[in-house]
Amino acid sequence: MRCIVIFFFLVIAMSAITLSQIDIQFQQYKLDNGLTVILHEDHSAPVTAVMVMYHVGSKNEKPKRTGFAHLFEHMMFQGSEHVAKLEHFGLLQEVGANINGSTDVDVTRYFEVVPSNYLELALYLESDRMGYLVPAMTQEKLDNQRDVVKNERRQSYDNVPYGTADEKISKAMYPPTHPYSWPTIGYMEDLTAASLDDVKDFFRTYYAPNNAVLTIAGDFNASDVKPLVEKYFAEIPRGKDFERPKAVPVSLSQNKQMTFEDKVQLPRLYLTWHSPASYTREDAVLTVFADILSSGKNSRFYKSLVYDQQIAQSVFASAGSMEIAGLFQITVTAKPGRTLAEMKTAVDSVLTGVLDKGVTQQEIDNALARIESRIVNSAATEFGKANALCEYFCQTGDPNNINKQMDLYKGITPQEVLTVAKKYLTQPRMTLSVVPVGKTELSATKGE
Repeated sequence: MRCIVIFFFLVIAMSAITLSQIDIQFQQYKLDNGLTVILHEDHSAPVTAVMVMYHVGSKNEKPKRTGFAHLFEHMMFQGSEHVAKLEHFGLLQEVGANINGSTDVDVTRYFEVVPSNYLELALYLESDRMGYLVPAMTQEKLDNQRDVVKNERRQSYDNVPYGTADEKISKAMYPPTHPYSWPTIGYMEDLTAASLDDVKDFFRTYYAPNNAVLTIAGDFNASDVKPLVEKYFAEIPRGKDFERPKAVPVSLSQNKQMTFEDKVQLPRLYLTWHSPASYTREDAVLTVFADILSSGKNSRFYKSLVYDQQIAQSVFASAGSMEIAGLFQITVTAKPGRTLAEMKTAVDSVLTGVLDKGVTQQEIDNALARIESRIVNSAATEFGKANALCEYFCQTGDPNNINKQMDLYKGITPQEVLTVAKKYLTQPRMTLSVVPVGKTELSATKGE
């Protein structure tokens, strides 16, 4: 029995790092107005996901005009010319659909996961707000949703423990004109200043079919769906061309540090470096490195700070890549009675050891197994496939990269991990200490 168990785990370990690529078959075509359409048929369950992704996020905003992309996420559910306010949600919820939208720095997505026989309803609703939202926009709707977004900022950022940390980090890491220097939700004063004309102009520029991709994934026949797509989307006019923000070199000339007093129980340390953009080899290598540092109880940081020394409540490393830049971050929450200076010393000790001696191939293989599992699981649902196909189209120009995700990770060696880690993590960094109100002595203020 013992031999069988050992063999079983060996098979699992071996298969985890030799799994073949996922294989998502799809059709792709473009309407005359520039709308890209991606169709993925899967008849395993009677559900279909419809996603419209607009290649616009907070990075397309301008200084003093932040928060527009997220504000529009709310405005898109306030009714269009042929769909009354709240009717979009009402019609779909009646048939048991899952509906929502989300905004990030690079893209904005809207989706419906519906019983397959209601696919046409989802297409109609998405097309009406793509083509006919402006006539239904009113000052009253704008004022209402602006207040909703302001309240969301208060509830989810300003009045949440550690809620504004990422905002402070981005502002410190990027120059004021860089499109990643402001938060996706925007600043209060910019939301207040937004006029109805500003909002309409933003829509006309970025919410056009030539800046969008429509993906349908699930239980349907392409021969039936193509005429429906033509019926509902083909007449929407193409939008004007615009210039996208381009990647520019960003770096810190020297270490930065900041202490922020917040209504928190435990102090938290954030160490942040500039890193590569998404969908690059170096980003993949740093993703593996972050996994080695903090995924699981045997990871470098957890074993040292949480288990052995028992000074940290939690520790997490991440390679936060975006379309035109990235940030590598280590976040440590101290245990009661511990200071962030201790956390910083402990983190630096582990980092120094790793950058001196490197990582092992077994650590890399374990990380790759976890990453591959996440990739496979993300493509297990119709929503996951629709979202990934849209994202790969928007950010790489080729949705077939959904099937090549592991290519970026092939052949990663301990030497490559060491080389890339040294390249970025020996550069100047930003140190943010978030401490309880009146407890600045807990800050990591020394040694920078």
